[in-house]
Amino acid sequence: MHRCSWVPVGDELYESYHDHEWGRPLHDEHRLYEMFVLELFQAGLSWRIILGKRDAFRKAYDDFDINKVACFDEKKIDELMQNKDIIRSCNKIKASITNSQILLDIIKIYGSFNNYVWSFTNNQVIYEVGKTTNAISDAMSKDLKKRGVKYAGSVTIYSFLQAVGVINSHEEGCFLYLK
Repeated sequence: MHRCSWVPVGDELYESYHDHEWGRPLHDEHRLYEMFVLELFQAGLSWRIILGKRDAFRKAYDDFDINKVACFDEKKIDELMQNKDIIRSCNKIKASITNSQILLDIIKIYGSFNNYVWSFTNNQVIYEVGKTTNAISDAMSKDLKKRGVKYAGSVTIYSFLQAVGVINSHEEGCFLYLK
């Protein structure tokens, strides 16, 4: 079976992620939020590190319940900073809380996070390979930053959009190419 070149052969976690999640159009609010938080934690790190810590993040972040995360307090921040199974960056932890509060405001305006995310492409999947940013990720990043979201540069947002299938970047020759 041929996969995208970035998938290490024999890495079952990466293979499963590629085969069953990456690049597939996602509209589930809960999963979109989870991927958004994880992508922002990934900034400056490898996605493999995040995938390996994903279950620990789910537990530490109350299964990515946006309403709970938006209310995390100093006690919870201290607890997260002691959790060796997640990324213990105080700045990213605090940003994840503030970002969640901002996302709740976005949800009020757009009706859902899904509506917001997909509004940048008029609900269309974009097919492109070999890029790390584009006009869509630039626009979404600019809008999020204007609202106060941290760790939402265009490269990170592009990666998020790929992960949730807004941008399909499966390479020619990959068994998921243009599916």
